[in-house]
Amino acid sequence: MLPATSKGIRRVVFASSAGTVIEWYDFYIFGSLATIISAQYFPKENPAAAFLATLAAFGVGFVIRPFGALVFGRLGDIVGRKHTFLLTLLIMGGSTFAIGLIPSYESIGVLAPILVFLLRALQGLALGGEYGGATTYVAEHAPEGKRGFFTSFIQTTATLGLFISIGVILLCKSILGNSAFNEWGWRIPFLVSSILVAISFFIRRKMEESPEFAQMKKEGKTSTNPLKESFTKWSNLKWVLIALFGATAGQGVIWYTGQFYAMNFCTKSLEMDATQVQTMLLIVLLAATPMFIFFAWLSDRIGRKWIMLSGIALGAVFYIPIYKAMAAQADSSSAWEWTLEKPQEKLVLQKGNGDSITYEFLQFTHGARIEWKGEKKYGEEKWTNTRTVKLPPKNIFIVGLLIFVQLIFVAMAYGPIAAFLVELFPAKIRYTSMSLPYHIGNGVFGGLTPLIAESLVLKTGNMFAGLYYPVIIAAITFFIGAFLIRERKHF
Repeated sequence: MLPATSKGIRRVVFASSAGTVIEWYDFYIFGSLATIISAQYFPKENPAAAFLATLAAFGVGFVIRPFGALVFGRLGDIVGRKHTFLLTLLIMGGSTFAIGLIPSYESIGVLAPILVFLLRALQGLALGGEYGGATTYVAEHAPEGKRGFFTSFIQTTATLGLFISIGVILLCKSILGNSAFNEWGWRIPFLVSSILVAISFFIRRKMEESPEFAQMKKEGKTSTNPLKESFTKWSNLKWVLIALFGATAGQGVIWYTGQFYAMNFCTKSLEMDATQVQTMLLIVLLAATPMFIFFAWLSDRIGRKWIMLSGIALGAVFYIPIYKAMAAQADSSSAWEWTLEKPQEKLVLQKGNGDSITYEFLQFTHGARIEWKGEKKYGEEKWTNTRTVKLPPKNIFIVGLLIFVQLIFVAMAYGPIAAFLVELFPAKIRYTSMSLPYHIGNGVFGGLTPLIAESLVLKTGNMFAGLYYPVIIAAITFFIGAFLIRERKHF
């Protein structure tokens, strides 16, 4: 039983996608503000340790996601898809709103990071139940042969959620100014979530249950113990393992490398201006979003397997060359010629096309930074000062283009995977069976990418060492998937 008209399926897709976009927004606003959160909720004595602790808190939400998949997957296969993802929406929205209200570390001490970790865990639990429910709900409404296309709108929600989170941050910064935003305005994107959640809840509560699930329930064919049927029967468990190690693990690291790690790499390793990076990423994400729909649509015609695996393989092969090219563009030392005028007072940077930038009291140059360190005497008075100026990249268009290339890999790996997972498992245990490998692959293998990568960089002192992790995971996933995934005949 399917919606009678195309208007029906469009309404299903819109209602499901709108709520999922908001949940991703809630989940990713934390990562988008990681640098500020590290200063607000963790001790300031060691900024590097505080940033790692923030990434660890970010990672907690991902590690908890598989548990959410088990809890809400079971609920969704027994009670129904609709009521389950209404509940996950409320948990996610409430947790996000609460993060925006936590007092700073200076106000309540160690209680601040404890509350952050607990609320991130609740966010992860909610998201673990959301994605499987929304994807299953849409797939069970979609006509045969068009599951890839219709579920692709759910696949765009993660990127759109990140897009909206960055957009809200930039809007708040432009209205309040950087100083006010860093002091208290950063809380606004968290608090705004309550409005978005209320709108989405109102839309979702009017939806009907999935027709396929409703029919099974009417006939008494729903599973009484979906966890047991999913994970204790080898005939189903083997496909859970193949989906995890042959698809979702590699897809997870590709997704987070191409978006979150790329953003952190630009701001932390290349020391580019955060607002400039966020603006660039906003444009690139918007341009790349239609690619998710295209590759999912294409998978309806030629199959899911090799589109997904090709995106994973391309990331494994080209990540290191791409990031070296990004680093070359951000190394401004070769883009500018500098001369001292009135030594220790003024530095003029002269570009080849005649443009120039003048900085007062600059003397010492280092990579993409220029620092002034010196002292002057005025009679008996002596003073010292230090300033740092971050230079613009040689060509930010090239940096954005290189991130866009990575997003093509993401779209290839991620666009078709919802339909692939839905078709892999029987309807009565579908919510449970597909949710676990998806959230382990994305939540654990993928979600921990920023933390593991940053740790490798700090340990080795090599800015490219963080790429070893996604490259290795993607390569392993490709070879397992190539040999063990079977293309479904009804794509």
